[in-house]
Amino acid sequence: MRAMVISGGGSKGAFAGGVAQYLIQELELEYNLFLGTSTGSLLISHLALNKIEKIKKVYTSVDQDHIFSNCPFVVKKKHGVENIGIHHINVIKNFLSGSKTFGESHRLLELIHRTITVDEFEKLKKGPKDIVVTVSNLSLNQVEYKSINECSYDEFCEWIWISCNYTPFMSLVKKNGCEYADGGLGSIVPIEEAIKRGATVIDAIVLQTEVTQLNRMPSKNAFSLLTNMFEFMLDRIEHQNIRIGKLVASHNNAIINFYYTPTVLTTNSLIFEKEKMTLWWESGFNFAKFKNIGNNQVETHIG
Repeated sequence: MRAMVISGGGSKGAFAGGVAQYLIQELELEYNLFLGTSTGSLLISHLALNKIEKIKKVYTSVDQDHIFSNCPFVVKKKHGVENIGIHHINVIKNFLSGSKTFGESHRLLELIHRTITVDEFEKLKKGPKDIVVTVSNLSLNQVEYKSINECSYDEFCEWIWISCNYTPFMSLVKKNGCEYADGGLGSIVPIEEAIKRGATVIDAIVLQTEVTQLNRMPSKNAFSLLTNMFEFMLDRIEHQNIRIGKLVASHNNAIINFYYTPTVLTTNSLIFEKEKMTLWWESGFNFAKFKNIGNNQVETHIG
């Protein structure tokens, strides 16, 4: 049983799309399970349908206005370096409305509904492939995995949205009496879950470099400090997910093929720029092609 696992990574999901396109269209690999976290959850339904050009168009045209109904920050460029500053008016408006977060991302939910049709959902649900998204249940302090086979159309779209909600910058969702947020807060690279669901070969697309190549610049304001802190914590979670995944794979005689980004794509994955994301998609495709040159498939046995 073969699984594709795509990590969280915000705008860097464009790179994952390029890698997946090469694996599916060029190597013609067949997957039984697609499992995604955050931006990965946005990709997997279309990859399972082999509607790659459709999701590529979304990833190479999206910007902040497609994501945020109330954006809590402004993007500033100085000497070619992007930094985020607090959008004080929007943040105050959000708090005055009773929100618990700095910003809201309801436009992303609308985008998901426009992108995944009811017919596509029904086709996936009736098909042999399982599509699973990762969410974090803050109330119960646990990670949950939501399969398309357990959901209605509206529920599945909402779980994808929840998986992407990078709190406290995006919406906090109350559902079934619990508060939910970005799946990456608990499991950025859900390799272990893929193996639990029966996967024996996993292609894991990790939207981070394999070796740390980043020395973060000093924080400019409260928001940049928060994003730096979150990135630090998410990096630790990611490394832990990968270590556990390798351990579980060795115990289950499973194979993992890792696709890391070869370079640091961005220091802030909340910034969505069409030009950069278009380049990242092509970069992901070319990287997967280079990695697989001379081989029908590259498989590294972990054990």
